Amino acid sequence: MNFNVTQITRINQQDFVFSDKSNLTFPIPPLASAQLYRNQGILTLKICATVYINSKDSAAPSVGTLIENDTNIEVYFDYTWDESTPDTYDVWYIEIDYISDRISQITSVTSYLRNLDPETSRGTKTGVAD
Repeated sequence: MNFNVTQITRINQQDFVFSDKSNLTFPIPPLASAQLYRNQGILTLKICATVYINSKDSAAPSVGTLIENDTNIEVYFDYTWDESTPDTYDVWYIEIDYISDRISQITSVTSYLRNLDPETSRGTKTGVAD
């Protein structure tokens, strides 16, 4: 198994603010999609995610680990959160290409935003599109 982070980009110019915070849980889980495609003839899983990080923490998130479990892939986006509820966010777009001998058997991806100190996470699960 092999993964390559092809992009980590902050996509907002100004601090992002949720208009309704009443139903938010913190940290906010990533929004992700996953699709199989051929990259130079090799079947590859493209994972795209949007993560919301406190704008007071200007550091980009990183891809910490990617774990293949049976038909599911778990991907962890790491950051450090001060555990206060942010008023504003930086929105980060992340792309990963994943290659494995078992890639055709992967049916879902679960993505987590993982706080490194203390270690906590929130995640979402998405299906893999053909």
